[in-house]
Amino acid sequence: MALQDELNALKAKSEARIPAEARAVMHRATKDLEDSGLVDKVLKVGDIAPDFSLNNAEGVPVNSPTLMEHGPLVLSFYRGGW
Repeated sequence: MALQDELNALKAKSEARIPAEARAVMHRATKDLEDSGLVDKVLKVGDIAPDFSLNNAEGVPVNSPTLMEHGPLVLSFYRGGW
């Protein structure tokens, strides 16, 4: 199965668990973001991110150039529990 097919199946399964009212809010928020033009400004695959500093899970600031000294960097945003 192709990655896009897997992602589509995962999305459909996730949406089936979400109440219709909450799902409508999520879709509306996504459309608002798309309509804002912000999507055209985000980094695309292959783009190089600007240097940044963020707090780690323990609240200690870390910066991307220091982390990159150890190899490629993957950045993940966790939105927390619903």
